[in-house]
Amino acid sequence: FFFFFFQAEDGIRDAQESRGLGDVYKRQLLLHGRSAAESSLVQGFALHAARAGQLMPTTVSNAKIALVDFDLRAVKMKLGINITVSDPTKVDGFKQREIDITRERIQKMIDAGANVILTTWGIEDTMMKMMVENGVMGVRRVKLDDMRRIAKATGGTIIHNMSDLSGDEIFETKALGVADCVEEHRCGDGDEYITITGTKNEVCASIICRGANYFVLEEMQRSLNDSLCAVARTLEAGSVVAGGGAAECALSVYLENFAHTLGNVEQLAIAQFAEALLCIPKTLAMNGALDATDLVAKLRVEHNEAYGEKTASEGRFQGLDLDIGCTRNNLAAGVLEPMSSKVRSFEMATEAAVTILRIDDCIRLNHQEEEQR
Repeated sequence: FFFFFFQAEDGIRDAQESRGLGDVYKRQLLLHGRSAAESSLVQGFALHAARAGQLMPTTVSNAKIALVDFDLRAVKMKLGINITVSDPTKVDGFKQREIDITRERIQKMIDAGANVILTTWGIEDTMMKMMVENGVMGVRRVKLDDMRRIAKATGGTIIHNMSDLSGDEIFETKALGVADCVEEHRCGDGDEYITITGTKNEVCASIICRGANYFVLEEMQRSLNDSLCAVARTLEAGSVVAGGGAAECALSVYLENFAHTLGNVEQLAIAQFAEALLCIPKTLAMNGALDATDLVAKLRVEHNEAYGEKTASEGRFQGLDLDIGCTRNNLAAGVLEPMSSKVRSFEMATEAAVTILRIDDCIRLNHQEEEQR
C-alpha cells in the first residue's frame, strides 16, 4: 500500500503543480508480468496498444500526432449503391481508386507534419507500407475515450471527417497534437504499451502496474485507488493532523480537563464525549492484535503530560505504532490524516448521537410471542 501511496503522491503532486488538482487525470494501466516493485510512474499518457506494423519506428521524438476517427483501410461504397460497368477493364480502376482515396488522406496528414497517426478504426497493409516509407508510427483501434484524453493532453483535435465546406478533403496543421516523445515499450510476450510524454498540457499522469497474475493486479488497483483518494483528499484539505489515534486522544484529554472546570450537569456530557473519543485508538489496537487497554493508558499519560506543559511539545503528536506495539510521534513518522475529514467525522458522529437522544419512545416487537400466537 505504501509503495502505491508514494507513486500516487508523486503523480498527483507533479500534475498539480502545473495544472491544479481538479484538472488532473490519473490513469492506471495493468500489465501482466514481472513483480509489483517494478511498477512505474509515467508523466504522460500510457496507452495499452502497439504499432500497426513491426517496421514502423518504435520511438518518435518531437511528435506531431494526428487523431482520426475514421477507417484507414480501402474505402468501400455504402450498402445499397449499385454501379453498372460497361467496360470490364475498368473494374480494376474502381478497386485502385478505393485504395488511392485512403492514400491521399494519409498523405495529407503527412504533408501537414504528422509523424504519429492514431485511429479508432483499422489500418490496411498497403497503408502501413506507406507509413513505414515515410517514417510514421501508426496505431490502430484506439479507444475513443483514450483519444479524447490524448487530445486534451496534447492539444490536438479529433478529426471525424476531412471534408471542408467546399467538399474538398484537407488536414490542417493546427489539428495536430504535440508531444516530446512517443515510444513503444515491450513488457512480455505480445504485450506492448505506448507512452506519450512531454505533452503540451500536463493534465495526465499514468501508473504502470506490474504483477504476476491478474488477481494480484486487481488487488494492486484497489490499493492504488485508495492511495489516490487519500493523497487527493489530503492535498485538497491543505492541513493535516497526526494519525494513529493521536488527534482523538489529544482531544479527549483536553475535554476531560475542561469538564472538571464545569460545575453543572454539562460536566457529565463532556466527560462522556471525551471517553467516547478513545474508541478510535482502542479499535486500532484491537485490529492490530495488541493490548488495547495498556496501549491507550500509555497514550493518555503522554498526552496528559503534554497538556500540562506551558509550551507546546511534541507529546501532543503521540499516536499508536501498531507494527511494534508502542507509542510514537506520528507526525514525524508521516502518519497523517486530512483535518477536514477528521472534523467531518466528528460532526457526523455528534449529529447521529443527538438524533438518537431526541427519540422519546421506542416500540419493540416481541417476535417470540407472535410466533406462539
